[in-house]
Amino acid sequence: MNTAPSSQPNRGVPTYLAGRDPAGRFTDYYPAWIDKLADDVTVEGSLLDGAVQGAEAVRAILVTIRGLYDRQAINFAGPWGDNSFVEDYTAVVRGAPIASVVLVTLNAGGQAQHIAAGYRPLSSVLLLSRLLGQKFAGTAYAEYFLASESWPAPRADPGPGGAQTGVLHGCDQPAGERP
Repeated sequence: MNTAPSSQPNRGVPTYLAGRDPAGRFTDYYPAWIDKLADDVTVEGSLLDGAVQGAEAVRAILVTIRGLYDRQAINFAGPWGDNSFVEDYTAVVRGAPIASVVLVTLNAGGQAQHIAAGYRPLSSVLLLSRLLGQKFAGTAYAEYFLASESWPAPRADPGPGGAQTGVLHGCDQPAGERP
């Protein structure tokens, strides 16, 4: 019995290429939780190999990530349940689109206790992790990020019909343009 699909899969348009905050509700958004990190806060996610613990280390990494973005557009930020906060955003790093969903778990004192961040697409995750590895070279933080130059270069996400025209809405940068 042949279980192979009879046709080629269609390439869908990734959701991170569509803007979702037309009202501009988050134009001046700042993650207030970053100023309320627990002393033993942890961060983990698809950019990191392992988990980093400690307010100073976590803050350094998060501030550096944000500093590498060419631009950022928040799609959603708000409470999630009784003790969590969620952010959904898109950004551009060196011309490559990247999207993230961040879950911040708060402790009983209202401090950020644990941060889990998922990023996509893989090509942009690899790019950002490598850039972080370069930024943190020679520090204790470097071991959590890619250091190798031997990774595939990011590619533009195709727009409708497979054309290389994917645009990260809200960030004004065609995904195919790489500086």
